[in-house]
Amino acid sequence: MKQHISIQELSERIDRDATVRLVDVRSPGEFAAGHVPGAVNVPLEELGTRLVDLGTGPIALLCQSGQRAGIACEQLANFGKELMLVEGGTKAWIQAGKPVVATTRTRWSLERQVRLVAGLLVLVGTLLAALGQTGWIYLAMFVGAGLSFAGITDICGMGILLAKLPWNRKALARS
Repeated sequence: MKQHISIQELSERIDRDATVRLVDVRSPGEFAAGHVPGAVNVPLEELGTRLVDLGTGPIALLCQSGQRAGIACEQLANFGKELMLVEGGTKAWIQAGKPVVATTRTRWSLERQVRLVAGLLVLVGTLLAALGQTGWIYLAMFVGAGLSFAGITDICGMGILLAKLPWNRKALARS
C-alpha cells in the first residue's frame, strides 16, 4: 500500500512513531552530500537485494525530488508493507528548513561529476573534429571506450580520478 506524504506529515509521523524507517534510494555520494537524519541509504539499484535492511515497520521512501522513490514504491508494491512516498524528497525537506546530515563537502555526486566531464570531453572532441581538427575525434572515442568499460566492469577510471580531487575527499571531524 502506497500513500503520498508531505514533509510536514512525515516530520509529525516520525515524532509520534519510532518504527517508521526512512529509506533514501539515492546513490551513496548523493546520500553523503546531505540526507534526512535517521535515514538509511539503500540505492535504488540495490533495493531488491537489500529488503532485510528495510526493517519491519512502515517505510518512508525518499530521493532527491521523488522520482526514484516513486520507482522504489512500485518495486516494493507487493512487499506487504506500508509505503509512504515522500513528496518532493530531500530537496523539499531542505526547503522546509529541516536539518540534514552531510558527511562530505561535495554538492554533486561522483556519478554526476563523471557524466559532466565525460559529456564535456565528448562535446569538445567532436566539435574540434567537426571544425577540421580531425585528430580530436579520438578523444570522444577514448571517452566512449572508457564509459563502455565502466559499464561492463563497474570500474570507472574517471570516477576514480575525480574522487581524488579535493572537493570529493571526506572532511575530517574536528574537535
